[in-house]
Amino acid sequence: MSTCTYTVDETGVAIMTINNPPMNALSTSVINDIRECVKKALADDAVRVVVFTGAGKAFIAGADIKELDQMKEKKLASKYLENGHDLCNLIEGADKPFIAAINGFALGGGCEVSLACHIRVADESAQIGLPEIKLGIIPGYGGTLRTPKAAGIGQAYELILTANFVSGTQAAAWGLVNHAVPKGEAVNEAKKIALAIAKKGRPAVKMAMDVIRNGLVLEKSAGQQYERDGLGALCETGNKNEGVAAFLEKREPRAIDN
Repeated sequence: MSTCTYTVDETGVAIMTINNPPMNALSTSVINDIRECVKKALADDAVRVVVFTGAGKAFIAGADIKELDQMKEKKLASKYLENGHDLCNLIEGADKPFIAAINGFALGGGCEVSLACHIRVADESAQIGLPEIKLGIIPGYGGTLRTPKAAGIGQAYELILTANFVSGTQAAAWGLVNHAVPKGEAVNEAKKIALAIAKKGRPAVKMAMDVIRNGLVLEKSAGQQYERDGLGALCETGNKNEGVAAFLEKREPRAIDN
């Protein structure tokens, strides 16, 4: 039985849930389950946006320490980490938005998975951190790369070097999450954001995500050219025609997926 499943409603909002009691730890098999679930959702035409959360008292409380204990050689450890990198890269590179709804703990690999999502919402009381240095290691699923981009270099050094946890409220102040909400409301708030996105046409959503992602790695002039090309391509879509018509007619646009 898979430890990661999703359901999708009539609006196209999917709720993807990790369920690996007691703390949704990321063993190799769980990472594989999540990756296959993500691939399934990306291939599912009914899914427009994914809200990603954890069952019980944690989003994901980190890697499986028993597996980590077996990593005694550099080559073996490096190979072991590829699985987590592949999962996070798949989520980050998805053409459908992933919104992490962080309940309880998002630690180590769990924090890193959330950082791979495009938007993050956390309970105010959630505990978020990268405590790997306590184990004599460093974050290995992209945490050293994505944390500075989300929260800034100083906050990344502090979070990683101290191994301290921050609350959802502090994470929002740092930029690690978009919103901090009352306990138990992370999924509901994430669903509100997801619905607002799901109402938009897929061509524009996909293009915006692609241009934002590439703009982070391209130099300025190349990024601007990429943006111009993206907008130009959208001008040939029914989605753009409907959006402009709706504006001129003073009505809400319909989501056109071509």
